[in-house]
Amino acid sequence: MIRTLSGTIATFIQHRPFGAFVGEVHFHKRRSSSEDINLCKRGVYGALGEVKQSFLASRQFVPKWITSVSATVIVRCAGASGGNSLRGAVVMKNNIDGNFQLGDDLTGKRIVVAMSGGVDSSVVAALAARTGAETIGITLQLYDQGEAVGRVGSCCAGQDIRDARAVADRLGIAHYVFDHASRFKDSVMDVFADEYMSGRTPIPCVQCNMGVKFTDLLQLSRELGADCLATGHYVRRVAGPDGAELHRALDPARDQSYFLFATTQEQLEYLRFPLGDMPKTQVREIAQDMGLAVAFKPDSQDICFVPNGDYASVVRKLRPDADDDGEIVHIDGTLMGRHKGLIHYTVGQRKGLEIGGQAEPLYVIRLEPEAKRVIAGPKSALAVASASLRDINWIGGDYAGPVEVKVRSMSKPTLARLEGNELKFHNPEFGVAPGQAAVFYHKDRVLGGGWIVSTAAVEQQWLAGVEV
Repeated sequence: MIRTLSGTIATFIQHRPFGAFVGEVHFHKRRSSSEDINLCKRGVYGALGEVKQSFLASRQFVPKWITSVSATVIVRCAGASGGNSLRGAVVMKNNIDGNFQLGDDLTGKRIVVAMSGGVDSSVVAALAARTGAETIGITLQLYDQGEAVGRVGSCCAGQDIRDARAVADRLGIAHYVFDHASRFKDSVMDVFADEYMSGRTPIPCVQCNMGVKFTDLLQLSRELGADCLATGHYVRRVAGPDGAELHRALDPARDQSYFLFATTQEQLEYLRFPLGDMPKTQVREIAQDMGLAVAFKPDSQDICFVPNGDYASVVRKLRPDADDDGEIVHIDGTLMGRHKGLIHYTVGQRKGLEIGGQAEPLYVIRLEPEAKRVIAGPKSALAVASASLRDINWIGGDYAGPVEVKVRSMSKPTLARLEGNELKFHNPEFGVAPGQAAVFYHKDRVLGGGWIVSTAAVEQQWLAGVEV
């Protein structure tokens, strides 16, 4: 009999000496004196039997053998005795339990960890496994267009997926890979290309968090019966008087709260961010101490599907007409030259205009996609007084009063007030690009945010005394 778990996770051949998981389900192998591994029923069915309640009506059945995808390691399953030896690592009880905010005793709890193959999510998986909670790693294959991982004999493409699998093996936790390439292309990559074609500057990481990660992956975690979904984001989840709150990470150099402004209150109640209180150096030390091969793996510097930061090549591949040229016009109406495609420009950009002989530096002031025109001008022309927002999301309810706002991930917060969908800055703000996000803060707490649709320039007299 062949059963399929949630479509693409795995296939299990029941009552066969060499039944196989042909998805990405891996168990840590620990040699005993009898060369067998005694897996308890709780471990096997905790990782597999409850993916769908219909998988097995009864838990009396215990499979004879389990083999990994490569069929290189076979482990024999015993009955209900033997304890939870699935992870094959010593359970260490210490203060890391608090990182997951599930109570003092995590025995009997189930944690799903989003594993990207990097050091951050790998350490989250290691911390989860050490609490004694049943830990399941899930990796999403997002942008590789090769064969689906659910097919017999197929190989998970991408070094990141292989790294995640190796870490799961090292920790002794189950690991699933889901093929989400089609969904990712539709909801993230195509949106990314369309935004650039429309003269806006997109943030694909926010789109990914909103959809694939915090919607799809969260739903999968619930289907697995998990008590929470833990990720390697550098933010903090703080218990507040009205529920969970999203706060900046303690390490400002690593803070990723800007990219999570669209998180809903319901999602935040279920999510956990164990690294929010740690500097990156400590995370790498933990990885090294636990013998994880990714301990010194370099951090990702680019958008995951954009090789070497060349986003224009990705847009060209998705939208072949992206390189249509057009005019570069000074804000005073003077024709200054021609450009090689709007996708090469963003508001506030200085380099790349390739216009020489000017009395002062020129910046991209705005893009006019209908006319395929780049408007350039001095830095003072970048100053805006307000921005119109769409799809404003509040985490934990509306907030009355002035807010601190960031209009770029690396910008410093500036004071503003929100009047309906209009964000009005207390001081002129420079280089505010449509397509980016305006994220609201109160001290370290993330209140929410919205997408920037358009901006309104300041009156020149307001710039008097403002350093440009």
